[in-house]
Amino acid sequence: MSTTTDEAPRDFAQWHEQRTATVSAPYGPLSLTGTHWLADHPDGELPGLPGRWADDGDALALTAADEDGLTLDGRPVTGTVRLAPDPGPVTAARLGLGERRLVVLRREGLWAVRDFDPDAPARRAFTGIEVTGPDPRFVTGGRFTPYAEHRTVRVGNADGVERGLGLGGELAFTLGGQEHTLQVSVQDDGSLWAVFADATSGHSSYRFRFLRPAAPDAQGRTTVDFNRALLPPCAFADHFICPFPPPGNTLTAEIAVGERNLSPRRDV
Repeated sequence: MSTTTDEAPRDFAQWHEQRTATVSAPYGPLSLTGTHWLADHPDGELPGLPGRWADDGDALALTAADEDGLTLDGRPVTGTVRLAPDPGPVTAARLGLGERRLVVLRREGLWAVRDFDPDAPARRAFTGIEVTGPDPRFVTGGRFTPYAEHRTVRVGNADGVERGLGLGGELAFTLGGQEHTLQVSVQDDGSLWAVFADATSGHSSYRFRFLRPAAPDAQGRTTVDFNRALLPPCAFADHFICPFPPPGNTLTAEIAVGERNLSPRRDV
């Protein structure tokens, strides 16, 4: 069902309100205070975290005492426990330290621990997201063409490390009379995910953004709505490892809508 002219601004305002609430939640991206890679700390001591951490092959081993204050599934950690990566949301993380949540992460064979603190300075300083729209000129039909085989390309990440980015196909669309394509990943629910930059990136918008079109239909059709362009997590906290746009995903067009930047932060 199409959205009428009267409905579009209301839907957009609700989307923006929900998005703001999500990122500013107690364990949203603004609460991330550190991503500690075990390989950077061979002594097993992670900055600001008690206990001793070790690579135990297919698990991350944590050794702690009751006085360290670490909990696993709500119970004090005493002795050594083996931990798998946390697959769910931060609120479901098994490890805690007071009000903080510690998320176990594994990327390309390397272990890390993320520290989410509701009292993080970035969360306290947050004043909002600068957003532009809705503008119907930036909503268009797209056609998704899957690759014959899944592809992985190496791209730089926000932390300066190059990692693999999985790509499932190409999304073609026309914007302002010009044809464009984006390489996209396919999510578990069938929806698409693109990392893109455009002519506003690094100027009037953040240096790159995310786009999440809905799952294509049987003919590969979906809607490309740049009004819903998202700031990546690394725009909210320096400790995320967001991938940069893959080759071909820097558009010549000015995408002057969607989430653009964080609003100026207040002093904390």
